[in-house]
Amino acid sequence: QNYLDNFWPDLKAAHELFDSIIQARRERESESQENNGKEYPEHLPMEILEAGVKSGRYIQGILNVNKHRAQLEAFVRLQGVGSKETG
Repeated sequence: QNYLDNFWPDLKAAHELFDSIIQARRERESESQENNGKEYPEHLPMEILEAGVKSGRYIQGILNVNKHRAQLEAFVRLQGVGSKETG
């Protein structure tokens, strides 16, 4: 803010952009605090997810996304399924 005020006081577009960035940052920090520091809010409460996994309604695993075709290719690797471990 000081830089813009001191060196570019008449550059209205730069001041508007700066104000927009500050507002977006404040909103993101506010959302983060509301979500207990998590970047994204949970879609379902943890209790429902855990019960759903136990009942078989939901699956739990690791999401793998193709970095070259992220919008088209992804899959979930289920924990304990398809591994070479024998127990």
